[in-house]
Amino acid sequence: MRKLFFILIATMVIQDSIAQDSFNRWSIETNFGFNKPMGPLTPGYLSPTLNVGHLDVGLRYMFNEKFGIKGDAGFGSFSEANGVSPVFTTNYIRVNAQGVLNLGRVLNFESFSRRLGLLGHMGAGFGRMSFEETILNTQPDFHYNIITGATAQFKISERVALTSDLSVIINGRQTYTFDGNQYNAPFQPSDPTQNPFVHATGTWWTGTIGLNFYLGKQEQHADWYIAADKYATKDELNSQINELKDMLKDSDGDWVPDYLDAEPNTPIGARVNARGTTLDSDNDGISDHEDDCPFLPGPSANGGCPIEEIVEQIDFLNKAIEDGYVNVYFPFDSDIPQKYSLSAAQYVANFLNKNQQIKLDIQGYADELGPEDYNQKLSEKRAKAAYDLLVAAGVDASRLSYRGFGEDTSVDPSSEDARQMTRRVSFVIKD
Repeated sequence: MRKLFFILIATMVIQDSIAQDSFNRWSIETNFGFNKPMGPLTPGYLSPTLNVGHLDVGLRYMFNEKFGIKGDAGFGSFSEANGVSPVFTTNYIRVNAQGVLNLGRVLNFESFSRRLGLLGHMGAGFGRMSFEETILNTQPDFHYNIITGATAQFKISERVALTSDLSVIINGRQTYTFDGNQYNAPFQPSDPTQNPFVHATGTWWTGTIGLNFYLGKQEQHADWYIAADKYATKDELNSQINELKDMLKDSDGDWVPDYLDAEPNTPIGARVNARGTTLDSDNDGISDHEDDCPFLPGPSANGGCPIEEIVEQIDFLNKAIEDGYVNVYFPFDSDIPQKYSLSAAQYVANFLNKNQQIKLDIQGYADELGPEDYNQKLSEKRAKAAYDLLVAAGVDASRLSYRGFGEDTSVDPSSEDARQMTRRVSFVIKD
């Protein structure tokens, strides 16, 4: 049996090494807690309801996010209830191979929590008991067993989960009672050295708490992985691909696809916002691509630049930032800036290179789709991407700082247009 078990483990290792998984499959399990021998016990012998002294360790492999197997070993001892039972000490070890069912995924726990899980397990194995206090001249008792139980989980991180397990074990062909002072048979021989060879079952349970440690290079383990929607048919995929191709057409070449472009015929080279609308950042009636001073209002006769009035440029940059004209926007689930946003980063870089005394804070944001911790990391990556653009444009890194602010919850989460505006990096001039 052990040879078959190790062959199975080796096969899974090879399969895991060549598979291109979306989730990790392996975990190490450790548990410590109570045990309780239910019966048989010699008349007059009692055990405490909760006997501290059980430890088990295991290695689990998940075929997918719902089904897996594990091998584990349990160690411990049974002892008497103090003051109400004769003294006995029974040491045991069990080894089992078990199937595992991820009830958390089967029952859609993700509909109310992404941190709570539940595993069911069942299997068979063998065990050994040895007796320190016994009136029989007993040898160690070897038996087979069947085990079943349930493990509640709380995800601490993507690598560790807190667990609580309750398992019931039924020993088969158990020779002695759990205390070791009688044969596990309907009659006892007059000569204790004569084994009646009529052996029955024994039942005991364990209740433990422990930790699961997840192994692998992927971000999530199968315990917490949420499978994507069902695959579409070939015809459905072809139809969707053709629809996407039509939607992604960019007729005016402003890097805003037609399905998002409010002005699909803007002139070549025009500076636009995320909706593809031509920008007039200083509201002087002259589009930015035709304005020699796009952030300083002025008459068209002077190319859109002010004639005599001296304007503090920093105030206009602040206003442009507050009005969202120099934000850097990103596609969904990406830290690569939209190409139409690169001009905003270039403008900020030019301004900083002309005004060496100014320092800037770069602030990244994400929409509300996806896990909160993932969005926090994504917002930090977006801030770092804008930081890299400015440094590449010649801005001294010591004048810049960047950080991620996670999800922007200030917009309507049901609006795709609104969510697009939250996938951004904003700039703040430091005092």
